Amino acid sequence: MIRLKFLIAINFFSLSVIAQSNYKRALQLMGCDFEITVVAENPEKGQAAIALAVDEVRRIERLISSWDPNSQTAAINRSAGIRPVKVSAELFQLIARSKKISRLTDGAFDITSSSMDKLWRFDGSMKHMPTLQEIESAKAKVDYRNIVLDHEKQTVFLKRQGMKIGFGAIGKGYAADKAKRLLVENGVKGGLVNASGDMSAWGRQAGGDDWTVAVTNPLNKKAVFAFFPLRDRSAVTSGDYEKFVEFGDKRYSHIINPKTGYPAQGVISVTVLAPKAEIADALATSVFVMGVEAGLHRINQLPGVECVIVDDQGVVHRSAHLQAKKL
Repeated sequence: MIRLKFLIAINFFSLSVIAQSNYKRALQLMGCDFEITVVAENPEKGQAAIALAVDEVRRIERLISSWDPNSQTAAINRSAGIRPVKVSAELFQLIARSKKISRLTDGAFDITSSSMDKLWRFDGSMKHMPTLQEIESAKAKVDYRNIVLDHEKQTVFLKRQGMKIGFGAIGKGYAADKAKRLLVENGVKGGLVNASGDMSAWGRQAGGDDWTVAVTNPLNKKAVFAFFPLRDRSAVTSGDYEKFVEFGDKRYSHIINPKTGYPAQGVISVTVLAPKAEIADALATSVFVMGVEAGLHRINQLPGVECVIVDDQGVVHRSAHLQAKKL
C-alpha cells in the first residue's frame, strides 16, 4: 500500500510538470523591445505573472528616467552644481553601485556620460561630426568622481553645472533583475526577461530544457553567432550593428568612450555572462570601450563572469572562464 501511494504521488507530480507551459508577451518598455516569458500552470496565472513584471519595469523606468521631468534622476540633473538632492534608497544604492563599477573599469563605464547625449545622435538626425571644441566641452562634464554621495543624508550631488547622469548602460539590466526577483518572490519557478538583449533567466523551461540565448553574428545580422545556456544567469550583448552613424566610410557606434568623447573603436560585439543582468549590462559596455586586451584582462579577474569579444577584424576572443563547448 505504501508503495502504491508513492507511485500515485509520482504520477501526480509528473502530471503537474507536464501541465506547465511557457507564456510569453512582447511589448515596448523603457523605449525598447521587451519580451517576458514565464512558466505557469495556465494562461491566467501566466499572464498575471507577466503583468507583475511589466508593472515593475514601468516603476523602474519612472525612477531612473532622465527624460521624465518628475523623476528623481531628472531632479538630480537639474540641481547639478547647485545643491544635493535627497533620493530614495533604491536609486541611491543604484548610483553607488554604478560608481563602484566605474572604479572597477577605470572609468570605461560612467553614468555621467549622458552629458554627451546631444553631441552624438543615432536616430538618423546627425549630419556632421561634432567639433573638437564641442567634444572637449562635453568631456569636462563627464567624471563619475564628481558624483558626491552622502550616505547619512541619502543625497546625490553633481559637482559641476551641466553634468548629467543617465542609466542607458545599466538601466535595462537592472530592470530585468528587478522583474525577475519579483516573479521569483511570487512563486514563478522559471522564466526569462529579455530587455532588448539584456537577458535574465531562472529555473527551466516548461519542458525541462535550459533557457538559451542566441547571439547575433555581428558580421551578418540574419545569422546566429553562438548559443549559450542560461542557468540562473544573465547575458548581455553590446554591438555596433544596431545603433551607429557613418561619415565617409567609417562607422561610429553608439557606445561612447567617456575618456575621449568619441565612439569606441576596435570592437564590434561584446557578450557578457554574469550572475546579474545589471553587472552584465555595465560590463558589456565597459569591455566594448576598453578593447580586447584590457577588457579580457578585467573579465578574467572577476569570478563567475565570462565574455566573448568580436573585434573589428572579425576575430573572436574568449575569456579564460568560458568553456569552448559553449561556442
